[in-house]
Amino acid sequence: MAKYKYFELDEFIKSDTAKAKGIDNTPTFEVVDHLNELVSKILNKLRADWGSAIDVSSGFRCEKLNKAVGGSSTSVHKLGYAADLVPANGKFDEFVKFVEGWLKKNKIKFDQLIIESNSKGDRWLHIGLYNNAGQQRCQIMTMNV
Repeated sequence: MAKYKYFELDEFIKSDTAKAKGIDNTPTFEVVDHLNELVSKILNKLRADWGSAIDVSSGFRCEKLNKAVGGSSTSVHKLGYAADLVPANGKFDEFVKFVEGWLKKNKIKFDQLIIESNSKGDRWLHIGLYNNAGQQRCQIMTMNV
């Protein structure tokens, strides 16, 4: 598996749900290329400037896994163009503000930055490089799932 400066490819593929349900979440070479692009264009630089570890709570999701976790049918997680992130130091609100400012300051092109949460109180930051049409709309929003 590939190793990036601050991340490992395995972080973008692992899934407790896939393991529990016996789902093979092995990416294609094309998806690995997309993950490489996401990491090189955004995530490695973000991690370096944030200065602290960032955990990937969800990366690539094959179609079957995406359905199992209730993901959107148009999710770019299926293409390897998205990752859900959580700061390892637990400073989520600070991380969100940092990322928003960092993207603007560095004129980083992206499609969506979504501050997400669920009914259990879990929170994560979704970042997508492109949408399904290859666009980078630079949308920032909040969503409860």
